[in-house]
Amino acid sequence: MDLKSRAVALAAAIVVAAAVQFASADEGGAKTSKPQVVVISLDGAKPDLIQSYLKSGVLDKKTGLGRLKAHGVVAEQNITVTPSVTAVAHIAIATGSTAPHNDIPLNTFHPVAASIGTSISGFAAPIGGYQLSPLGATTTPTAEPLWVQLRKAGRKVVTATWPGSDGADIGIAGTLAQAAVPTRTTDYTLPFGAFGGLGAQGFSLVAGSFVAADATLNSQLAAAGHPSFSPVQVTAAPIETVFCAPATTATCGTTNASGRTLRYDIKAAALDTTDDNTVNYDTLVFFEATAGIPPGPFPLPSTGPAYVKLGGPSAKFFFEGSGNKVGAAYFVSLLAPDLSTVRLARYSANFIPRNAPVLAVVDDINNNVGFWAPQPDFRIPERLSPGFGTFPDLELEAMYRDQVGTWTSYQIQVALRAIAQNPDADLIMLYFEQPDGSGHQFTLTDPRQATNPLDAGTVGTPGNPPGAVGQDADKIARYDGYLKFAYQQANGAVEAILNAVGARPNGEPLRDVFVVSDHGMAPFHTAVSLRNLLANAGVNVSLLGLRTTGPAANVHVNLQGREAGGTVTPADYPALVTQVGAALRAAIDSNAFYNPGAAGLFSDVVTRPNNCGFPGFCTNESIGQDTGDVVGLMIEGYNFDGTQTPGVARLGDAPFNGTTTVYSVPNFYGAHGHNSELPSMSAILYAAGPSLKQHRKLDVIHNVDVAPTVMAILGVAPAPTVDGAVIPKILRKQGD
Repeated sequence: MDLKSRAVALAAAIVVAAAVQFASADEGGAKTSKPQVVVISLDGAKPDLIQSYLKSGVLDKKTGLGRLKAHGVVAEQNITVTPSVTAVAHIAIATGSTAPHNDIPLNTFHPVAASIGTSISGFAAPIGGYQLSPLGATTTPTAEPLWVQLRKAGRKVVTATWPGSDGADIGIAGTLAQAAVPTRTTDYTLPFGAFGGLGAQGFSLVAGSFVAADATLNSQLAAAGHPSFSPVQVTAAPIETVFCAPATTATCGTTNASGRTLRYDIKAAALDTTDDNTVNYDTLVFFEATAGIPPGPFPLPSTGPAYVKLGGPSAKFFFEGSGNKVGAAYFVSLLAPDLSTVRLARYSANFIPRNAPVLAVVDDINNNVGFWAPQPDFRIPERLSPGFGTFPDLELEAMYRDQVGTWTSYQIQVALRAIAQNPDADLIMLYFEQPDGSGHQFTLTDPRQATNPLDAGTVGTPGNPPGAVGQDADKIARYDGYLKFAYQQANGAVEAILNAVGARPNGEPLRDVFVVSDHGMAPFHTAVSLRNLLANAGVNVSLLGLRTTGPAANVHVNLQGREAGGTVTPADYPALVTQVGAALRAAIDSNAFYNPGAAGLFSDVVTRPNNCGFPGFCTNESIGQDTGDVVGLMIEGYNFDGTQTPGVARLGDAPFNGTTTVYSVPNFYGAHGHNSELPSMSAILYAAGPSLKQHRKLDVIHNVDVAPTVMAILGVAPAPTVDGAVIPKILRKQGD
């Protein structure tokens, strides 16, 4: 959108805002004198799946999204931004601006002011760009979160784990590029959680790992109200030792380095909780050996020992005294009644970043909801974390399903706390990670996907294509069930929030509630090496910085005068950009089973304009300051993520070679980041409330329209950087 179009849209937004405010103040209808808005994001939710699940009964038509559909507005297609990836899209929803204006081109990208090897998270990058020379914060951002203008106008805003609102100062190459206030802070800001230094770990035990518990442990269990009907057994040695720091400058780990002076020797005791005169252990208790098993109660974020029954749910375990309030959780996937075989997991450790401007909110959540719960961890089912190599698929899948349930429950409690603490909030923005994670793991819907990632032949049907043994139908059915479960959990989150905000007798929410997503999801069958693709085409990749998210690629030239330590001269820059673009446009997967139509690998290839007189610095509506010099989006079925170590050649391809192989069998199944106009990449929009019309179905909207529409309801004009526009057809007017 050019400046003239933005000005027209801004003027229209002001008019609509006045009309909506007047309608909201109308007495006698289902209106409120003070509009309040809740925006909920369900990461990766697809409109076609939701419609199918509502129709089939997987999702209850009377709850959550079904309730909103019955009382409000539904979009058949919500075109998100390009590329259709999480950080990019959530910042776009919050700003109403496209990726080039947000200057968030990927989930992880290269800031051009830094050295070519430097990357920054799109979730923790300057919104609206930064000043290149001298490096620092800009006074003229090209995008701005809606909460900035709302708070200037006296509105109260709550953001609970919304990307871009974290209370953090953002630096590039050691220089402050965006201050936490006002761009990244609201009236009640909760940052998204962070890794606590301990990755997930699998443990395998046998009967010989246990010995009879001593009298002290038995008395502690009795005092805690956890008797055992068979003699208590306890691991003779700790199953693991964890070290944590009492200061906030470090987290936890398996060594006492970096100021980790707190030691936790974790043991497990086996209990038999069934009074049936049979020795059949069914519960493990995880505790710190020195502390033993205290009876409680345990004020949050403390948890005391973790009591876990076979099959879950998992139980959280807090590392007492850790400065960052770090905790993990334990899950038992196999517990033979006689302890002959025991398999369990300790999920990864996490914490809420203690950013100074929002510390009061962080403490509020830690002390009233608990430390940051373990998130669904793809490293477990993909066997990337240690200790899980011999675990059966079903046990690893059970762990992931458990995490989906417990994690979403935690996110719900966080959201409810944010709502309860801020009943007068004008805008509340809430983020839920599911169903995105499950979509990545379980979108097993294409016959070209290998149901066993280690066996390229587990595609198609036996003998079709030649050499195929066929897909595992049972696994496909299980994965379908896990995906449905994730959508049910997400729908339950929406229902919990609707219940918290309340409803009128006719079922209409008391506040205007928008439920959106950032993108859709598509199956993919092939992992792609961008480096090998370019090298095979004769491109000198040592002159480039390659960044990818899903099927989206940004290729940066290591340009003198732009990148710190740049090596490519401005004179050589255009030819190198042209060469890279040509290589991407020429790429075709020649394996007919995977690419039967011989389509080009890339649906979109865009290069940085070179018409401003400064090669490498020109921008337009497709290329922003930190966007790659060449941008490529692959067609559906292909993903830059998922390459295995060691690599697995696809059926019909040459043996895998790490330096030349471009295409290989991936270790997961769902991807997003393709062209945003594809139906599979569509986001969702469900909305209902006093300011919104009922029973309206929209064919197509855009995610960048959400922010200006919300601001219109709240009676505040958006920033002039907004690319989206108010959606007038969903807003009630006086007399509606």
